[in-house]
Formats: sequence, structure tokens, C-alpha cells
Amino acid sequence: MYRFQIFSLSNTELKANKKFRAFYIRLALIVLNLFIASCNSFEQGSYNCLAYEPKNRNAVSVKVSLSNSAIYVMEGEKPLLVTATCIGRQDTPTPIGTYEAFNKLPRKRSNTYGFHVSGNDVRPGKRIDTPSKSKYVGYPMPCWVEFKAGYGFHTGYVHPVPRTHGCLRIHKNVAPKFFALVDEGTPIKIAESFPEDKTIGKKIRRPKDYTDPDPKNSYMVSDKYFDDLELKGSLFERDS
Repeated sequence: MYRFQIFSLSNTELKANKKFRAFYIRLALIVLNLFIASCNSFEQGSYNCLAYEPKNRNAVSVKVSLSNSAIYVMEGEKPLLVTATCIGRQDTPTPIGTYEAFNKLPRKRSNTYGFHVSGNDVRPGKRIDTPSKSKYVGYPMPCWVEFKAGYGFHTGYVHPVPRTHGCLRIHKNVAPKFFALVDEGTPIKIAESFPEDKTIGKKIRRPKDYTDPDPKNSYMVSDKYFDDLELKGSLFERDS
């Protein structure tokens, strides 16, 4: 009888210890998530980034940090816009190098990926696979700013992991600001990292638009898609 009581007490202690361990593990995970969020937070509401109009447009340049998935639009040492971006996958990487912006198109469509349209039937597909009785309509890529042939910045879902074919996606609320700040000929440097990663890019806010449901295909091939993305009012903050 005595041995049975000892055995029962040990089981009770063991269960209590497991509960305490589980509690402390959950607590540690919460603290860890809060720490991560403070360093690289994900925007829960409507994502946006402040932008400032340059005083000297000839002094504007763009830096893209691949390791931080961040874009820094600078006027000399002054940041005009800091925003998250989605970069190319490992098999289709964003090219590293020094470039200049060109071929700015507010309503660009992809020449490779898009939709096959036949009446009211709209299906995703590549241009090269378009059926003979269908029309190809490219995937919308608003606020297109090219930096290398076939590669550019444009509006799109900003996933937290490399997801593109090499282009640089910007959130729909921020892309028009980037488009307005960058002129054809603006210098663009893309590298693995920049010193700004540890300063203005350390606590960069990141959107969660990639969790949104995909719009209907019929909407994606319409001009209304572009119309609805146009921002109203001033794009820039008043610089005090």
C-alpha cells in the first residue's frame, strides 16, 4: 500500500512538471515572437509607408538589400522612402549590380505570364501556351520601373520569403510613391546587404497582403484593376 502511494505521488509530480515545462515553453515562444516582431514587424492593418518629396531629384538613388528584403530610396544620406519588398527565388534570383531606372510604365502587363481569355472564360497561363481561339492578356504589374531588361519594380504581393521571378514587388499602397520618386536614369544598386539594414531598415514594417484572397481572373484582365490602385491626394508627407 505504501509503495502504491509513493508511485501515485511520483506520477502527480511528473504531470505537474510537464505542465510547468509546457507553460514556460509557451511563455518563451511568446517572448521570442515579441522580440522578432519588434525587430521585423508584420503589419496587421492597412499597410503604408511614409514618403518625402526630394528637394533635388538629381540626388535621388535607390538601394535594394536582398538579405533584408528592403528598398531604401535616398536623397544623399536622407531616406525618402523605406519599404519592404519581395525578391526573386533561388532559381530565379534578383540580379545583383548597379543599374539605372528606365522604361517607367504605370500600367504594365507581363509579356510572359497572364491569362487566356475566350469570351467570359478567363484562365491563367503563359503567352506561349495561348490557345488559337483565345486572347492573351498579361498579368498586371502596375507602377513598373525597369532596372535591367525584363526585371523591374512593380506592385504585387510582398511575401516574407523570396517568391518572384527576379522582379521586386512593392505593396500596392507604396508602389505609386516609389514610382513618383524614381525618374528614368535614377541610380539603383542591388546588393546582398547595406549599412542601412542596421539603422533605418532594422525595424522595417512588413505587410501581410500575401494572405489576401486572389482577385477574380476577370477583374485582373480589366482596366478597372489599374483604376482601383490609383492613390488619391498627395503621395508625400510634409517635411518639417
